[in-house]
Amino acid sequence: MKKIVISSITALAIGATGLSAAQFYVDEQGQVFTTAGEGRKALESKESSVFSKTSKLEFSGTHYLGFVNKDMKEGDSTSNFEMRRNYVQVKAYVLDDPKSYLRVTLDATYSNSTANGEGHADVYVKYAYLYLNNVLPYTGVEFGMAHRPWIDYEEHQGWWMRSVSKVFVEADEAAHLTNSADLGVNFKTKTPYFTSEVGIFNGEGYHGTNDNAGSHDEELGDGLSAEWRVTAALLGDGEKKRKPLKDTYFDASFFGQYNMDNSHNANSLGKSENYKFYGLHTVYNTPVFLVSAQYVTSDNDLANDTNWNGQGYSLNGTYRFGDKKEFSAFARYDEWENENTTTGVVSSTEKNAIYGVAWQQNKNFKWLLSGQSYNIQESDFKDWDSVMLTAEVHW
Repeated sequence: MKKIVISSITALAIGATGLSAAQFYVDEQGQVFTTAGEGRKALESKESSVFSKTSKLEFSGTHYLGFVNKDMKEGDSTSNFEMRRNYVQVKAYVLDDPKSYLRVTLDATYSNSTANGEGHADVYVKYAYLYLNNVLPYTGVEFGMAHRPWIDYEEHQGWWMRSVSKVFVEADEAAHLTNSADLGVNFKTKTPYFTSEVGIFNGEGYHGTNDNAGSHDEELGDGLSAEWRVTAALLGDGEKKRKPLKDTYFDASFFGQYNMDNSHNANSLGKSENYKFYGLHTVYNTPVFLVSAQYVTSDNDLANDTNWNGQGYSLNGTYRFGDKKEFSAFARYDEWENENTTTGVVSSTEKNAIYGVAWQQNKNFKWLLSGQSYNIQESDFKDWDSVMLTAEVHW
């Protein structure tokens, strides 16, 4: 098993960073290096040599594995095992600055509904960007398939249960306005009392495509997307990497996007239009509890349409207990109104409730047992309730 793991890591490193000859070494924390040093042990393999053009590589993974039972209000119940996230990641420190690096993250999804009725697993690049530290005062930049400004912040400050559900602006059961990564550039600023991310992206997200033959050029549209997050770190700890079980923090944020000629926002003739959304968010966290709230409004220029046009809010909270705060109970409520762009009439109201308990078994492994109730007031046949068991793994 050890040889399999080492061989897999080596293959990932070669594919992600274009490697040439060096020996790998590992320290007590599992960090991989290509130079010898105190406390580092050589990784020996009789199968093949290891090559690298960089002095330091860092490997990690994130996996959300689960089982869900969904009960439709009108229709059959379903029970399925799920693979919701399957990150395998490498960072190559290619510059002298120890905080600058190239990151490549592979993800995999599984689907049992394909054109020919056969299930399949897809592996794709979720992130592939160069991060340059301090290109401006207090500011670094991601260039490539990078984080979009809002979602990564909320997942690591306000909603720590990503393995159960996406955040409000991304979830299909809520606003569903954007996703988490896209090709572009993202400037990230950190100071004690102020943090921000400001970027320009293609706009369609990491699923957008553009082939050389031109037959799918419309997938990327003709415009770009301006996106931002500005956050007041009210307790003066904005530059820290926060730990929710140890740190107290209080943030207030303004965020949004201005999507120009987005190909996903096109009429029946294929003409794409702009859409934009704006949000206000606040979160207060202590080692014992977290509370968070947000309001989002979206405006679409496409006539007589209800997509990306409306308003809504989300509330969530977490209570932690146990000697090491290893147990938690959490809940979230989302409400989103879809509004017709021409008449201004609310066409549907989506209500989404999430609730559950979690056990942090160790620093790498968490179990979650949760329920979810989804309701569209104007359409009973889409309503459902579910129960979900999740294993969340980080290494």
